[in-house]
Amino acid sequence: MMLVKFSDSRMYMKSPLDVCFYIEQNNSKQTASIFSAVYKEAERVINIISAWQEGTEVYDINKNAGIQPVKVSDELYGLLKRGVYISKITNGLFDITFASIDKLWYYDKPMNSLPSDQSITNSVRNINYQYIQFNDAEQTVFITNKGTKIELGATGKGFVAAKMKALLIDKFNITSGLINAGGDLICWGKKPDNSSWQVGITNPNNKKEELAVLPVHDKAIATSGSYERFAEFAGKKYSHIIHPKTGYPVQGILSATVISDDAEMSDAIATSLFLMGVEKGLQFVNNYNDIQCFIIDDGNNYHFSDNLKSKQYQTSIH
Repeated sequence: MMLVKFSDSRMYMKSPLDVCFYIEQNNSKQTASIFSAVYKEAERVINIISAWQEGTEVYDINKNAGIQPVKVSDELYGLLKRGVYISKITNGLFDITFASIDKLWYYDKPMNSLPSDQSITNSVRNINYQYIQFNDAEQTVFITNKGTKIELGATGKGFVAAKMKALLIDKFNITSGLINAGGDLICWGKKPDNSSWQVGITNPNNKKEELAVLPVHDKAIATSGSYERFAEFAGKKYSHIIHPKTGYPVQGILSATVISDDAEMSDAIATSLFLMGVEKGLQFVNNYNDIQCFIIDDGNNYHFSDNLKSKQYQTSIH
């Protein structure tokens, strides 16, 4: 059986959505229809979870914040419940209502002044996942606070990737593939030579360089970095990752990579590690056997969760 590799990349949610898979050579004529179907699935899911596209379920939930509950689909109901669960286990460091923050920090132009302490404190007043109420009997979602909004940029990308993967497996019987949804990567199976997929970890000090290549299969990987987007004032850079409880940019970590069985979890935890800091972040991850992490602090020191050390991935990192 001869397997052939095919790949495609298209822009969705302002990010590249990459699909790669192996298929039997005698079925290769199907690839156009496979790509068409899998990207159509991505569009379907995005049209449910987008917070900014009028008419989506999330848009309607936000529009009715403080007014009334909104009945939603099974898919979104489960996704939101999982998002609240992750918010709980991280004590709100990951919060699916983070979009409620007032915009004070600008990342596409130099800032003329820093926000005042009072405005920074006020900016996070509407962020609190506990404002979300679920009614299982009616399958409705209600945001009780008028100024609170849900946005699924983190868990949503992983959800899109997982749905695409499921379609490729269930409909087309593709047993080896990789999907990268704007940095949220999910892979399954192995390559024809029985080797694992190779996932590179970007050097936060040089985006063109890879620090390591991790061999993985049947896993989801997400990397959060403070080095790509930042606010700048008087020559000082301020991370785009804002603490949801204080409103201030976080410091101490340049890059956090999380490997788990679930793409939603990987992205959310990667962001949370910045807020926890190195020591508490490692303690958190070490409580879970199915989550691994690799952290680069702002002193360019490398840190590994205990279960990642046991895999000895760090031997690839110099």
